[in-house]
Amino acid sequence: MSGTDFNDLATMTSIEEVNRQINNALPVVPPTVWLEPILPGTRPTPPIPTNVLPTWLGDMAQAVSESTQTPPAIAVMSILAVLATVLQRRYEVAPYGDSYTEPLALWTISASPSGTRKSAVLNAMLRPLLRWEKLMSDRMRGDIIKVNAARAVARKRIERLLVDAAKAKEPADRKSIQDEIEREENEIPEEIRSPRLFTGDTTAERLQAMLVEHGERMAVHSDESGIFLIMAGMYNGGAANIDVFLQGHAGSSMRVDRAGRSAHIDKPALSFGLLIQPDIMSEVAGSSRFRGSGLLARFLYAMPASNVGKRDVRKHTPIPDAVADAYQRHIFELLEGVPGPIEAPKVLTLSEAALEVWHVLADEIEQEQGDGGIYESISDWTGKLPGAVARIAALLELAETGLQAEEVSHAAMDRALQLGRLLIPHAQAAFGLLEADAVDSDAAAIVRWIQRIKHTEYKRGDFQRGMPSRFRKPLKLDKAMERLEQNHVVKSFTHYHAGHPPSPRFQVNPQLFCLS
Repeated sequence: MSGTDFNDLATMTSIEEVNRQINNALPVVPPTVWLEPILPGTRPTPPIPTNVLPTWLGDMAQAVSESTQTPPAIAVMSILAVLATVLQRRYEVAPYGDSYTEPLALWTISASPSGTRKSAVLNAMLRPLLRWEKLMSDRMRGDIIKVNAARAVARKRIERLLVDAAKAKEPADRKSIQDEIEREENEIPEEIRSPRLFTGDTTAERLQAMLVEHGERMAVHSDESGIFLIMAGMYNGGAANIDVFLQGHAGSSMRVDRAGRSAHIDKPALSFGLLIQPDIMSEVAGSSRFRGSGLLARFLYAMPASNVGKRDVRKHTPIPDAVADAYQRHIFELLEGVPGPIEAPKVLTLSEAALEVWHVLADEIEQEQGDGGIYESISDWTGKLPGAVARIAALLELAETGLQAEEVSHAAMDRALQLGRLLIPHAQAAFGLLEADAVDSDAAAIVRWIQRIKHTEYKRGDFQRGMPSRFRKPLKLDKAMERLEQNHVVKSFTHYHAGHPPSPRFQVNPQLFCLS
C-alpha cells in the first residue's frame, strides 16, 4: 500500500489493521519537546484579582476571598451581581450619549465544584441586602397593615353594594349604586409590599409578577442550579420559557397578564448572581435551547481553578468588621430612594477618554469574530462583551462616585476593560465545558479518536477518513486541528518525500495517552 492511498478508516473493523497502515505510511519525525496538553473543555483560565474593583468593593472581595479561602474570581463576580441588583433599572449607560443605552443588569455565573465554600461567599455578599430588606419591612409594617385593612374594608363594601345593585328594581337606583361602586374602586389604596431585591428560586411566571410588584427590577442569587431547570421548563411541561429572562437582560418592555390583571412593564431589569457546580451547569444547559436563543451569551463566566486540597485548615481569617461595615454602609447609600415611584432611568454617558478606550476593545473583538478569528466559536458572547463592559464601568462609577454620578470616568472604564479581557478565556472555557463551542466539540472528537487508534503521527486525511461524517468540510477539520495545536495536543509539520508534493502531518503529544 502506498503512503498516500488509504482505504476509508471508518469502514475498518480492526484497529490493528489501521495501526499497521498508518505505521507503514508515516515517516519517523525527530523527538519534540512538549508542553502539557490542554484537553478540550479543560481550558486554563487566568486569575481575576480583586483589585479590578475599586476601594470598598475590592476590600470586601479580598476579605471574603481570604476568609473563605476561595478564588478571588468568585468574590469579584458575586459582588458585581450585588451591585447590579442595587442599581439596575434606576440607571443606564449611553456610550454615545444618544438613544443607544445599556441597562445595568448583569448576569454572572461562577462555576466551582462542590465543597469549595461557594455558599459562604454568597452569604457574605448578600448579607447587607437581607439586612436592608428586614429594616424596610419593619419600618413599613404599620403602613402595610393600615393599607391592607382599608383595602379589605373597601372590598367588603363593594361586595355589599353589588348585592344591593342586583336587588335594585329601578334603573335610577341601580345606576346610583353602580356609581358608588365605581367611587369605591377608584378610592381603594394601592397595595404596599415589603421591598424585595432578589429571590433564589422562582418560576418564570412568578418572576414576571415580582417585576411588576417591585419597581420593574429583580435579581436571582443562588448557589444551586434550580433556575436553569426552571428556564429549561421543569415546571412547564418541559417547554422552555425564557422570554422573561431575555427581556429582563435587555430591558425590553413586556406585557404581563395574571389573575385577571394586566400590567405593562416598561423597562424590566433582571440580574443573576449564580454560583454552581460545573458538571451541573454542563448537564442542564446542554439540555435546552439556551445557545440558540442567545441566553448563554448573556452570562459573564468565571471558571477559576479549584483550590480544594490546597487550603490551610489551620488558618482562620474572619472578615474585618471595618470592611464589612463599610460594605454595608455603601450598599445602603446606593439603595437610597428605594422603594420609590417608577421613573425613567438616569442615564450616564462616557467621558471622552472612556469612550476612546472602550472603542479599542470593541475594535479588537470585531476583528477576531469573523471566519478564522480567535473568537469565531464564541462570537455570540464576544459580540455582547463591549455592552457588558460599559455596564460594568457604569456600575463601578456609581459605586465609587455615588448616585450623583453623571458620566463614566476613564478610571472606571479601565477597570471594566481589564476585567472584560480577563473574562474572555473564562467564557471560552465555559463554552467548551457546555459543549456549546463547536470547535471544541470537534477537537474533543479528534482526541477520542487519537486515543482509540493510539498512534503519535497522522496525516491530515486520516482524520477525515476516520471521521467522515463529522469532517465532510475541510475547513471544519482545519479549525479543530488549529485548536488542538494551540492547546499543545498536536504539532503540525510538513513532510517532504522525493517525487511527491509536500504534505501536512501532525505529531501527537505523547502525554495525551496518559490522560486516556
